[in-house]
Amino acid sequence: QVQLVESGGGLVQAGGSLRLSCAASGGTFSSYVMGWFRQAPGNERGFVAALGWSGDTTYYTDSLKGRFTISRDNAKNTVYLQMSSLEPGDTAVYYCAARRGAVVRTSYSEYDYWGQGTQVTVSS
Repeated sequence: QVQLVESGGGLVQAGGSLRLSCAASGGTFSSYVMGWFRQAPGNERGFVAALGWSGDTTYYTDSLKGRFTISRDNAKNTVYLQMSSLEPGDTAVYYCAARRGAVVRTSYSEYDYWGQGTQVTVSS
């Protein structure tokens, strides 16, 4: 069983940056595909970014490419989401997720473990 704990959310002005962290415990972190998803009120949970075991394979939702960067530190059992040029439309609860196996997926239904989420609010 893997436990995931997100941190780093908060209130930021448009144009600002935040770095989210997700600390994992209870499993072999380096054997999980890791992803970030987000959910705004009234919306479905949507894919943000994901990366493979070594961090070499990354996927982003098209609209966020160039502004968001996902990375991982297997020695620290932590995955990060660096967010820059934030917009009010980025306001959401951001969730970290882990997926058993080697294939990077973008659907939330294919992830096995979830964190509790961290709120990101971008003011205009």
